[in-house]
Amino acid sequence: MTQEELRLQESQARTAHWKRWGPYLAERQWGTVREDYSPGGTAWDYFPHDHARSRAYRWGEDGIGGICDNHARLCLALALWNGRDPIFGLTGNEGNHGEDVKEYYFYLDSTPTHSYMKYLYKYPQAAFPYDALVAENRRRDRRAPEFELIDTGVFDADRYFDVVVEYAKCSPDDVLVRITATNRGPDAAELHLLPTLWYRNTWSWDLPAPARPTLRAGAVGGHAVIEGEHDSLGVRWLYCEGAPALLFTENDTNAERIFGTPNATPYVKDSINDYVIAGKRQGLNPEQRGTKAAAHYRLTLGPGQSVVRRLRLVNTPLPAGAFGEDFEVVCARRIREADEFYDSVIPRRLSDDGKRVMRQALAGLLWTKQFYQYDVRRWLEGDPACPPPPPERRYGRNHEWGHLYNEDVISMPDKWEYPWYAAWDLAFHMIPFALIDPDFAKAQLVLFLREWYMHPNGQIPAYEWAFGDVNPPVHAWAALRVYRIELRLRGKGDREFLEKIFHKLLLNFTWWVNRKDTDGKNVFQGGFLGLDNIGVFDRSAPLPTGAHIEQSDGTSWMGMYCLNMLAIALELAKHDPAYEDVASKFFEHFVFIAHATRNLGEEGINLWDEADGFYYDVLHSDGAVYPMKVRSMVGLVPLFAVETLEPEIVDRLPGFKRRMQWFIDNHPEFREHVEMVTKPGVGVRRLLAIVAREQLPRVLRFMLDEAEFLSPHGVRALSRYHRDHPYTLHLDGVDHRVDYEPAESSSGLFGGNSNWRGPVWFPMNYLLIESLQKFHYFYGDTLKVPFPTGSTTTLNLWQVATELSRRLTRIFLRGADGRRPVYGGTEKFQRDPHWRDLLLFYEYFNGDNGAGIGAGHQTGWTGIVAKLLQQSGER
Repeated sequence: MTQEELRLQESQARTAHWKRWGPYLAERQWGTVREDYSPGGTAWDYFPHDHARSRAYRWGEDGIGGICDNHARLCLALALWNGRDPIFGLTGNEGNHGEDVKEYYFYLDSTPTHSYMKYLYKYPQAAFPYDALVAENRRRDRRAPEFELIDTGVFDADRYFDVVVEYAKCSPDDVLVRITATNRGPDAAELHLLPTLWYRNTWSWDLPAPARPTLRAGAVGGHAVIEGEHDSLGVRWLYCEGAPALLFTENDTNAERIFGTPNATPYVKDSINDYVIAGKRQGLNPEQRGTKAAAHYRLTLGPGQSVVRRLRLVNTPLPAGAFGEDFEVVCARRIREADEFYDSVIPRRLSDDGKRVMRQALAGLLWTKQFYQYDVRRWLEGDPACPPPPPERRYGRNHEWGHLYNEDVISMPDKWEYPWYAAWDLAFHMIPFALIDPDFAKAQLVLFLREWYMHPNGQIPAYEWAFGDVNPPVHAWAALRVYRIELRLRGKGDREFLEKIFHKLLLNFTWWVNRKDTDGKNVFQGGFLGLDNIGVFDRSAPLPTGAHIEQSDGTSWMGMYCLNMLAIALELAKHDPAYEDVASKFFEHFVFIAHATRNLGEEGINLWDEADGFYYDVLHSDGAVYPMKVRSMVGLVPLFAVETLEPEIVDRLPGFKRRMQWFIDNHPEFREHVEMVTKPGVGVRRLLAIVAREQLPRVLRFMLDEAEFLSPHGVRALSRYHRDHPYTLHLDGVDHRVDYEPAESSSGLFGGNSNWRGPVWFPMNYLLIESLQKFHYFYGDTLKVPFPTGSTTTLNLWQVATELSRRLTRIFLRGADGRRPVYGGTEKFQRDPHWRDLLLFYEYFNGDNGAGIGAGHQTGWTGIVAKLLQQSGER
């Protein structure tokens, strides 16, 4: 067992709190729903970036490459200044495709307990080209590529600094910090390093005001010290190597700048910024105390020069000194232990490049944990010490979620573009998380089903912009996958976890049945289901003329949900026969749903189109019923609903077996969805699937056609067929159109920040791969298909799944030409030795060339590439 695994055990047993400190600090708190108190819910405008340096946050904090404790009471992060920047940042409305961050930073390493972490920020030496980015992106429309920071030329001639921040824990409450700044440019350049320590503002909202924590200056052995004291966190010391100037102020709003009202004192949140940039000393507390402090290192670095500055955050004083020989010894030991841990996780068969991709993907997942606080009732009603929220809030965003109270460390999609959880994203995060920290994965899945998260009616909160939106029901799938991954890793599955989550999921399943099957026909509506602009309409909004859609994907997700719950019930029934009855319920419910996809009984129009051999949504409008023949991922989701029932399980459960056989015998019309085969010496194996044997090759004919869904880098969200054959629906005097768009969306439909009309999305591809593996497990070599469609080469479905997995992983791997598809034509990332091994895990990928698009740090979605590499290798 590695040292990191021992730390994980100690953390889980609560004998040593190795996870108390971690990268739980958001990278963007401004522009979030939590901080929005506007009448119309315009979060980006109400708290824009321009306010961030001057205005205290209500619900969290943010910083660069930072850490905080698990309740975000005390925060430590890096601030930088190159002597030129006035201030910088973009809002979501200032980029022509949405809210992707206009900076370059990389999560290079982390262990699950955060005993070692490494982060890199690339900081230009010229003034940040804020005006150029805003002006050019405003000039471009959605049909043009987004104008990125690297396109401005600000990194030309390598005139930038590489700033690496490393954290190494000597003990759970003794954190060593090493900052290494390197001048990559040809000339000497100025750099100000300002590691900043501050308390989250928890004192400005209540009456009477709670006690303020305090920071004050000190010195030990020639090194500067910041001493902090907090009611619940206790006393902490930050030792700062050398004798940097210590700058103190308060983490309070600059009301004069933001609201035009006088400040109670001159010591406000942006005082350190104003002193460093403009020399305004009046905002710094001459008594060197406050709730926010920075150690100011002024450096001039020659060409290629590196400078190291060290800090140490600890809960006991160190009178003998903080930066002795043990500092570097501990750092080296933690790096070595991190290597040993990942040697036990990452398959040795992977190339060095494959290992690098997998490790950085896992590092990204670990770095995007975030302390997230949101008391919705308090947010709706307002704070006693503040003006009341606008009356529109009572009936506005999230007003039906007053029970929801979040105050936890949560896995985020990322901490800048999406610094708020999303329920179905999180389910996918937990698959690779289970490889390195199964206990965290289980705790996260359980958390979202607790009574202060789940709605009393059984709905799981979707995401903060609209908790009531509907995400695909993948929680049961994730719980079962995490259970099985832990079983394989540790030799024992956590049945208590599985049982606990099963009971809560029963409530959520009932919510789906009661709320999303409005006609009681086992056909589900669902809404947008996280697939944003995949359809003709915004499926989360009321449709024209009062129409409604019977959804292929909504119905199929529910079929998959049934099978996941059936599999969990059968696993639990091995030791408790009481679960046999509920297993029977999910078996029967699945068969009804599968049957409904082909038997809606309305003018012969079904979700399954027999003529085309594909699944479509069905529109009901003004008494007319017709399929919307868009070849999209909506028609591939039925593949996800597949499960094999093994004889060694079924034969041990006579009650379930008897009821299942009675149902099949007495409902012959449902038999097509229960296929049976007798394996000599094994028994009767059963396959449950929405897509039956005769349909499967027909659906795969589209999916594996390179002129349709199959790209060199995975399965597209929309068929390339629609590039030359757009789908148009004329309804109520308006033409609604779907075109193939392999990269960014040209439409603002559903916000326009993501595109499901052509790009490759990792989570859906992962489910397709898993489904093909399940089909192969049943059919074996009796079912082979051309790969790609039209080829003389035929593969079994396991081989098809392997080829899809390789196409996906090759997005990140350096090819024979030395290039990574993820970086497209960005030459600095492709060729420069200081950039070419740094990975960004984008939100989605160009359906034609694999280039990364959208949010650039979304390991929440795309970190699942680590699981693909772990299970299938590379080629």
